[in-house]
This record gives sequence, structure tokens and C-alpha cells, in this order.
Amino acid sequence: MSCRTEASSIIGKHLKVLNPEIRKEIAVKVAVFGKGHVGGGLADLWERAGHQVKRLGHQGGDVSDADVVLVSVPGKAVEDAIGKLKGVKGKTVIDATNRFGVEPPSGFPSNAEFIKSKTNGPMAKSFNINFAALYGELGKARVRPSNLWCGDEEARVAVEQLNRDAGYDPVYAGPLTNARDQEEFIKLVFAINKAGMGQFFYRIAKPGEL
Repeated sequence: MSCRTEASSIIGKHLKVLNPEIRKEIAVKVAVFGKGHVGGGLADLWERAGHQVKRLGHQGGDVSDADVVLVSVPGKAVEDAIGKLKGVKGKTVIDATNRFGVEPPSGFPSNAEFIKSKTNGPMAKSFNINFAALYGELGKARVRPSNLWCGDEEARVAVEQLNRDAGYDPVYAGPLTNARDQEEFIKLVFAINKAGMGQFFYRIAKPGEL
């Protein structure tokens, strides 16, 4: 078994690889559900980083062979969409949906928590607080832009590696119970955009890291 294959096997077991030097060698099997600007753009970035990416359209499909599943369907469609995935139970899932102008499914404070109720695996919210149109500019930035994520500790290695491999520095925003706040934050992002900034990156860093 090669180092990359062995690492991918470890990832499938809730991705508990912590050594940064080992983490650099991991090739992840990612199923991307949604072929829009976010899903399609991230799929391109991850393929260039050496990951195996399976692209699924609105009809869904089988994700049983994936280590990580990214959900990037329209926020208002998440309740119907998640039922179109086969083999998603117990998988590490990253929810990239947005809820601008819509509420989460009834009985749930966030889309992310709804999805977790259906998958019962490690769950994270990420890639919803940035502009997909700027993915092509990530490699040109003076310093890496930040990208927020919140969620289960068991999802940390997966979501942080996929953030770095896309070109972002991941910023942890706490447990999955903060997913509603992260989803609501998109309102402020759009307000800044419309107030004259246009599409933008952001950087959250400790003093001395800017």
C-alpha cells in the first residue's frame, strides 16, 4: 500500500491525522454535490491539488467511495437534495450552502445541522463566506485569504486540508452549533460588497501574521 493510499484510508476513518508533514501527502477522495460556481470551482482547485474528485449534478448520486462529501447545492434546495445522495451515512460532510433570503429546514437552526441529522457523521460548515468568482485569484494573493469553518472536531483535518489545498487559511469558528451564525454572516458579506467594496478576500490573523 502506497503512502498516499494509506493516508486516504486513514482519512476515511474520520481523518484523525494530525502531523502536518504527513497531512501534506494525503490525497483525498472528494464527492462534490453541485456543479455551480462554488462546487465546480472548488472541484477544479482540488483536482489541481492532486485530489480525486467526483462531480455530481442536481440529480445526486452514489458517494459511498468518497472520503469527504461537499454539499454545494442552492440553500433553499438542501432538504430535497440531501435525499439524492447514496452512501452518505457516516461520511465527513462539508456544507457550503448559503441561506440568503431563506430559512433552514423546519426544526433546525441551520442547513448544516439539518444535513448532519441525515448523515450522522462528522460535519462542518465552510466555503460559504467567500466569492467563488475569486477562486482564480487565490494563487496571486500576497498572503493567503482566510476562510471560516465551524463544525465537529472529527471533521477538522478534512476541512482544514481542503481549505489549504484550495488556497485559503482555515479559521475555526467553533462547534457546529455556530453554523447558524456563520450562515447569517453572508448578509454582512453581501452588504460590504454592495456598499462599494465589490467582491473581496478577507484575512483574520493574529498580530504579526499579517
